[in-house]
Amino acid sequence: MSWRIVVISRRAKLDLKLNYLVVRGDTTTKIYLSEISTLLIESTAVSMTACLMSELIKRKIKVIFCDEQRNPTAEVVAYYGSHDSSSKFKKQISWNEDIKSEIWTEIVIEKIRKQREFLVEIRRKNESDLLGEYLNEIKFRDETNREGHAAKVYFNAVFGMGFTRILDIPVNAALNYGYTILLSAFNREIVANGYSTILGLFHDNMFNPFNLGSDLMEPFRILIDRVVLQMQPEKFEQEEKIQLINVLNQEIKIDGRTNYVNNAIKIYCKSVFNALNDNNISLLRFYTYEL
Repeated sequence: MSWRIVVISRRAKLDLKLNYLVVRGDTTTKIYLSEISTLLIESTAVSMTACLMSELIKRKIKVIFCDEQRNPTAEVVAYYGSHDSSSKFKKQISWNEDIKSEIWTEIVIEKIRKQREFLVEIRRKNESDLLGEYLNEIKFRDETNREGHAAKVYFNAVFGMGFTRILDIPVNAALNYGYTILLSAFNREIVANGYSTILGLFHDNMFNPFNLGSDLMEPFRILIDRVVLQMQPEKFEQEEKIQLINVLNQEIKIDGRTNYVNNAIKIYCKSVFNALNDNNISLLRFYTYEL
């Protein structure tokens, strides 16, 4: 089972040898490909062979490239992530609108529930009570936008009344970075299961190639929020980025078992696809976080 998140932050040449990723820089390091789930290339001074790239795609290893400021800017998505991708695409296009809306409603409920649990954890009682009221008010497909109202209350409670998501501050840089890493993990699982990241359940932005990933990741965002609050970053550099990348190696519970976040995402995504294909929301599996 793949579990390593490999970060290349310095000038290096990457190539393939006997099923190993070979990193040639000041020293030479070999990493067995079967252990790698994600390869994050932070430096623009990195080169890699086409042979290695082809093998990474074949093994469904997510590759993320960063710009000159070391912020994620692109990721590699395979044309076909499964042997039956054509069949999966047809299923995805024909998913029943009612079950899509039901599942989106459940995702919103779970996201707000996780936000409320976090507010209870950090002892913000008034705000957690308010989110509890929003949970009771959610309608089908969240037509009254309880998600949006909950987000405003939640972020102000966690990061302060003066906080907004548009401020150019280290906290937002950390949140954006963490969410991007999280989204890439979801995109990996969507493609690995043979589906398209473009066609979402709720998100439908013509300029967003990852609408479905944006839908499915919502309840997991709180994992990033928790780490950013603990960090209280006054700067956002390499050390802070590594902490956020390591969120994928945290342990959470899903379907009665403890799993790394990376593996929990696999279980959760599979449950969503099963629910969509069988028109049965009881098949959904959400995670729980225990301190």
